[in-house]
Amino acid sequence: MKYLHTMVRVENLDASLDFYCNLLGLVEVKRKDSEAGRFTLVFLAAPDQLEEAKSSFSPTLELTYNWDTEQYTGGRNFGHLAFAVEDIYALCDKLQAAGVTINRPPRCGHMAFVKSPDGISIELLQQGEPLPPQEPWLSMENTGSW
Repeated sequence: MKYLHTMVRVENLDASLDFYCNLLGLVEVKRKDSEAGRFTLVFLAAPDQLEEAKSSFSPTLELTYNWDTEQYTGGRNFGHLAFAVEDIYALCDKLQAAGVTINRPPRCGHMAFVKSPDGISIELLQQGEPLPPQEPWLSMENTGSW
C-alpha cells in the first residue's frame, strides 16, 4: 500500500500552517495561488518523506484555502485520504471480514471507498491496471456515503 494524498479545506491559512508546520513538523513543498479561482493550495510533507514528495509529489497533505469567506459544514472542509493498494479485492475482503462497511465497492476493480471508525472517508485505488471485475463486488450496491 502507498499513501497518496489528503485534501483539507482551511479557513485560516496562517493558523493552519502554524499548526501543521510549526507544531506537527510538516514541511511546505509547493504552493500555488490562483487569482482566477481565488484560492491557494499549499502542499505539505512529513520530513522523512520530503524527497519523495518533491520528486513525485506524493505523499502530501494539501491545504486548500479559498480566499472568499465560506463556512464549512457537513464535512465540506475535508476531502478524503487516498491509498494505492496491491490487491483491492483482498484488502476489501479483509476489511469486510473485520466488520468494515465497503461504502463504494470495487465493482470496476480499480476504486473503493470505506470509512474509518471516526467517519473519515478513505479511497482505495488499485495500483497499476484495474483488476478484472469479479463477484461479490461486481453486484454489490453502494452503502451510505463516502
